[in-house]
Amino acid sequence: TTTGHLIYKCGGIDKRTIEKFEKDAADMGKSSFKYAWVLDKLKAERERGITIDIALWKFETPKYYVTVIDAPGHRDFIKNMITGTSQADCAILVIAAGTGEFEAGISKDGQTREHALLAFTLGVRQLIVAINKMDTTKWSESRYEEIVKETSIFVKKVGYNPCGIPFVPFSGWHGDNMLEESTNMPWFKGWTKE
Repeated sequence: TTTGHLIYKCGGIDKRTIEKFEKDAADMGKSSFKYAWVLDKLKAERERGITIDIALWKFETPKYYVTVIDAPGHRDFIKNMITGTSQADCAILVIAAGTGEFEAGISKDGQTREHALLAFTLGVRQLIVAINKMDTTKWSESRYEEIVKETSIFVKKVGYNPCGIPFVPFSGWHGDNMLEESTNMPWFKGWTKE
């Protein structure tokens, strides 16, 4: 969802295509998947609602030429995630802010913890932590701060310096804080390296 929405906001896909994905997804009873389907092309991915294989998307910004590698987060497809991550210059660790979701991901055997460790082990030294689903927390600054604190502790153990990592609260579904500042999170003033 997040990657597809970002590609759409950056002009990498047109509105008509998104509207078609929205209609097709709704026909399958999965209307919230319209952005996910930008990169999730396999029938099994669309039916199950999870990314299985890596997907590439290229676009340009005024300053950069970007290749996005969307890698699966599900434990069953970790080999595909490793394939995608091993090609990256920078990893975006997407963390769900929802109560229970964050805690499950950061637990001893959680996927968030495993993904950060794999990225570092595979030589990806640039990391951005994107704290997603802030809409489910009612845009809570205290929840954001709690996640930053807990995540900083474990990424430091992995080998990253948390002082050099941008932590960005956003909503992949609504698009808040993807490209422009969000009026829902006026407390977030951006990121500066410590």
